Amino acid sequence: MLGSFIVVDLSKSYLPEFFARPTVKVARDLIGAVLCMQHSDNKVQSAQIVEVEAYTKDDPACHAFRGRTKRTEVMFGPPGHAYVYFIYGMYFCLNVVTEPEGTPGAVLVRAVDFAGCDGPGKLCRRWGITGEHNGMNLLQPDSQLWLSPGPQIRSTQIGVGRRIGISQATERRWRFFLKDNPMVSRQKASR
Repeated sequence: MLGSFIVVDLSKSYLPEFFARPTVKVARDLIGAVLCMQHSDNKVQSAQIVEVEAYTKDDPACHAFRGRTKRTEVMFGPPGHAYVYFIYGMYFCLNVVTEPEGTPGAVLVRAVDFAGCDGPGKLCRRWGITGEHNGMNLLQPDSQLWLSPGPQIRSTQIGVGRRIGISQATERRWRFFLKDNPMVSRQKASR
């Protein structure tokens, strides 16, 4: 829960193979992972991921659906890297690249268990994640931004629902979230 204390070894990271799997599986498995960021004063900020959405190459809601562009180039690259894009002329959104290199896929980090991070734009604004983080390797604990394995989350604690804020492929139940966490989007979803 928000503000709870969890013991996590922030020096540990995932192996590339974890992200080189089908995007929907990676998305579900990222619930409970820890997003970490080292600031210029060397302080490390960290919080559990509590809400994500999956996007794949055959998904009309995916940025890479129409193919490779300058904007989506990162999505075709190595798994486990950051895909950060600017939306609505005011928000950055953080995604994690999935699937084997050459196959685009990404998981949008919608929320983390940290006050004021109850949405992808709010998370990036609050933590200072910008386009400068686009392409960053999230598998290196000595990086400015990385992912660390968190405590095991039971499948009964994970909710499933439709993705938010899209107009295509709205029937896909590719949003995963930690049930009863206050940072999760307020949209009602079947569990």
